[in-house]
Amino acid sequence: MAPRWSPDSWRSKPIEQVPVYPDEKKLAEVEEQLATFPPLVFAGEARELKAKLARVAAGEAFLLQGGDCAESFAEHRADAIRDFFRVLLQMAVVLTYAGGSPVVKLGRIAGQFAKPRSAPTEVQNGKELPSYRGDIINGIEFTEEARTPDPQRMLMAYRQSAATLNLLRAFAQGGYANLDHVHRWNLGFVKDSPAGHRYQELAEHIAESLRFMRACGLTPERTPELRTTSIYTSHEALMLGYEQAMTRVDSTSGDWYATSGHFLWVGDRTRELDQAHIEFLRGIKNPVGAKIGPACGPDELLRLIDALNPANEPGRLTLIGRFGADKVGQHLPALIRAVEREGKTVVWACDPMHGNTIKAAGGYKTRPFDLILREVETFFDIHRGEGTHAGGIHVEMTGQNVTECVGGAKAVTETDLSDRYHTHCDPRLNADQSLELAFIVSERLKREREGRPEPEISIAAGE
Repeated sequence: MAPRWSPDSWRSKPIEQVPVYPDEKKLAEVEEQLATFPPLVFAGEARELKAKLARVAAGEAFLLQGGDCAESFAEHRADAIRDFFRVLLQMAVVLTYAGGSPVVKLGRIAGQFAKPRSAPTEVQNGKELPSYRGDIINGIEFTEEARTPDPQRMLMAYRQSAATLNLLRAFAQGGYANLDHVHRWNLGFVKDSPAGHRYQELAEHIAESLRFMRACGLTPERTPELRTTSIYTSHEALMLGYEQAMTRVDSTSGDWYATSGHFLWVGDRTRELDQAHIEFLRGIKNPVGAKIGPACGPDELLRLIDALNPANEPGRLTLIGRFGADKVGQHLPALIRAVEREGKTVVWACDPMHGNTIKAAGGYKTRPFDLILREVETFFDIHRGEGTHAGGIHVEMTGQNVTECVGGAKAVTETDLSDRYHTHCDPRLNADQSLELAFIVSERLKREREGRPEPEISIAAGE
């Protein structure tokens, strides 16, 4: 029998990657205030996402999870949210139509404010200050005032998340996602790229299909799936005081749900079985994820699965591999075999970003696009060899025209990095690279379908 769980039972466990607040009383007051705020998401939405992820686990759909490395207060603009949503729609359309697979869209957005760090402090020009841990904790400016953890930032993160969710829901349900607008989703700076040209061709094919369907009486006005879509939110559950404050009892089921986001995950640095982050995640009924890297062996993974999904519920647990292009082949097969041997039901997703980070000239962190593609291709190769389903991808990306990851068809070079390097933490794929990745994955999904019956799917943008 697992020990009794409560939203605060994590407080009795060891914990890593948490800030030290100078005033614990103010921290407690903010957490108490948050606990009175309305939920950001609802239990029914989380259950809906879990049901869709169960289809992914069964090989009947594909998970597209993407978004910012770390959201910031300074860049909270309507156009940035719109451009992210637009690129995610484009990627979903490519995967759905060209790849022949329903797509579950899960954004790293409306809550992705905290980041684990490799060291608690950093030194610049001989001065040592606390590391920047994300805007929910402290500021990126290298001053003592900015780097001091401030609990009031949790209130700002809540309000920004609420505003972001409000806009995302309006875009998803208010007509912006209508497939009649598929041509309009192509961003201006993407149109002249190879990926942009391919997207325009695909958009014309979709328009032709819609014209045929309209002639048959199936119009967006009569068919909601053609004019609306569903998008869900996710973030790393790093700030457990914030998460506890946002955890509520569902009135229809009596279960506890985290209402800060539809899907929460635990990072590779904080997934120790006897520590606080696993303790918190094991008790909420949301679908959850766990990042796993080269240090995770088969026995440890099975214990992690038993802790987070003891009932072996389809759609409950997503395993997000972050190995690196040169290590995924060494580690992933043994993990898959252990999971299959024990009959565990999980979603397998590939994070090709975090294991492929390098230092470029000028000191910029970057991620070579060719390494990202190699890890994704190897991920698919391994699953095909094991007879299992490559369930999805998890990428750090933006709808902006940034220069943070090198490579891609519209090549970003190391000398370009300083042009538009805007990330607060890790390098992200720009809109053009994200779309190019979607086409490559869609081609792989097509190949995976060879020799199999075609599933019945909708051509709507993601379901």
